[in-house]
Amino acid sequence: MEIQLSWEDPTSGELFEPRLPTPIAFGREAGQIPPTIGDEQVSPIILASKQVSRFHALITYTNGQLTIEDCSANGTFVNGENLNKSSQPLNSGDAIKIGAYEIIVTVQSVVDTVGATEVIIGDPSATEFVVPSSTIVFNPETDILEAQAAVPLEISTPGSAFPPACFAAERVSIADINAAGLPIEESDYVALGAGMGSFTWADTMRCFGVRADQIVVLGIEKKPYGRYQRLCQNSQIPSHERLRSGSDSCPDNIWGWPGYAWREGFKEFFRGQVGSSIKHLWQVFSEPVLADTYTPKSGDVFASVDREAARIGWDKMLRYGRFRAIRKTEDGRYVIAYSRTQGDRQDHRFLLTRYIHLASGYPAIKFLPDLQAYREKYRDFKSVVNAYEEHEHVYKHLASKGGSVIVRGRGIVASRIIQRLYEIRRQNPNVTVLHLMRSPKPEGNKFGVAQRKTENQWEFQPYNWPKGTWGGDMKKRLEEGSPVERQRLLTDWGGTTTADRTDWKRIVSGGLQEGWYTINFGKVDRVEQDEKGRLVTFLETSNIKGESKLNADFVIDSTGLDAKPSESPFLNDLVTHYNLPLNPLGRLHVANDFELVEMRNDRARMYAAGVMTLGGPYAPVDTFLGLQYAAQCATDGLARARAPRVRRLNGLGSLIQWIKWATNQTP
Repeated sequence: MEIQLSWEDPTSGELFEPRLPTPIAFGREAGQIPPTIGDEQVSPIILASKQVSRFHALITYTNGQLTIEDCSANGTFVNGENLNKSSQPLNSGDAIKIGAYEIIVTVQSVVDTVGATEVIIGDPSATEFVVPSSTIVFNPETDILEAQAAVPLEISTPGSAFPPACFAAERVSIADINAAGLPIEESDYVALGAGMGSFTWADTMRCFGVRADQIVVLGIEKKPYGRYQRLCQNSQIPSHERLRSGSDSCPDNIWGWPGYAWREGFKEFFRGQVGSSIKHLWQVFSEPVLADTYTPKSGDVFASVDREAARIGWDKMLRYGRFRAIRKTEDGRYVIAYSRTQGDRQDHRFLLTRYIHLASGYPAIKFLPDLQAYREKYRDFKSVVNAYEEHEHVYKHLASKGGSVIVRGRGIVASRIIQRLYEIRRQNPNVTVLHLMRSPKPEGNKFGVAQRKTENQWEFQPYNWPKGTWGGDMKKRLEEGSPVERQRLLTDWGGTTTADRTDWKRIVSGGLQEGWYTINFGKVDRVEQDEKGRLVTFLETSNIKGESKLNADFVIDSTGLDAKPSESPFLNDLVTHYNLPLNPLGRLHVANDFELVEMRNDRARMYAAGVMTLGGPYAPVDTFLGLQYAAQCATDGLARARAPRVRRLNGLGSLIQWIKWATNQTP
């Protein structure tokens, strides 16, 4: 019997959909069980998590019936019910929960079992089970999301017009670069990305003594928060709304004090808003136990970044350009090939440097395969949208005419989308929301004696990573762990969650009671249009034999961002050209100071930051704190390497630099 299993990795969010013959064994060491049961070969699925037992569960097919057996000490759940060391029949559409993994079963067909396949979750070599590339990518010239069709990304292929043929070499000679006859610039330090990761690194470097004229920041955004601001606005967080992600750290202040809550509280106090001031300070001192988690208004964050950018001379460092490829040079440096679009032509250039900081951010937006197939078939980019792309037309239509919406995904982004739909419904009560989830969430993720709480199928914690991973023992364990151990820890700590906020939980519980918000479970087979052009979602559920149909006016995909290096032609070229190792989560393997050690070139050093380092020495890598932590680790690494003018901050130096920050003086 052959069945298809599908689940999202709880750490990286990647979708796996292996199609395997039974029997199928699940476990932390499933590959070590006997290769056969009776005369049938076993297909092992290794789930790298301490929440998963060594041999956790077994799916078999006997006498025409598919059956699952719980063999664990931790419990196996089917449709929310714990098997508790027993077995039960398994049907197409059933949801299995093993540790942090939620797996949907789809019966495919009866086949002859030729051989077993071992699936190791987190192993980047298991590419046959990864969903096809997203079609929602950031335009390489404008950085705007392109929803209408796949953007033809020009991969840096040696032998093409640019970069030149000399980039086929592992180390490029300076003579060959000069022979290309293109402009060449040199700089001590180069930050690639020009986003929030580049900004936090440049800010740290300036406070550590490096001059603005020693740093070049290369990217296509004028503001360091340009992409981040658009993603916030598209996912319904305008400037007056508060962020939903972690903001205990401040990208505009390397000391983190005063934080955003203190600054907001000070302003409100001196404006006479004493109650509001005390409220925000109380949130910082008592959350998340006695008060809702504090986060700043997005507009306040961007205004503070503007102030710091002006203070450190960001505009002097910034160069407009799309970086295409990096190569080591024969004289112990790096050469960066980049392009600048001017009107209808491209201006190609080279940049030589000894030190690189790479923070190119998320390369693309996740888009569910069935929704992608719908848009490709019907060329309809208005009814089916992603939460991160511009879709204000949906809310305008609902406010004026009403309608129904299916929301997919159940994390921070989905929570904000549903809150916006709730606000629209207050203008027009003829708005209904169906929240389509892959499987129930009977209990929260566990680690040791700690467990996240769930309510109405939502799992709650302050942010995507528990705050315990930001420092102390959990951080130390991650730093000291092997790549495989790090994967296990991150799987146990991570997960798709949203903040535990009173207002948000009230919206969900109220919507369920009033009937305008409902929850449904099932694996989507396809999305089509009916004869009237309305959306129809076909799925299988555990309660209904065969197909079930859901009708709606709109579908909003809130499954998040895509972090795979393969989605970026630039990163893919770097990885393949230098055969860089990937960690078990398929991201760049970095040292504890975030250096790409394999890219060393004599004294030259390269560092990375952001989501491309997930699976490395730090858990919340794409939070404000994560970007700052990576920046300070990289800067300390440069100080150890005796890079020009990089000086560690001693107590007095740190105080002097903080006073300069507080009084808005140049570092």
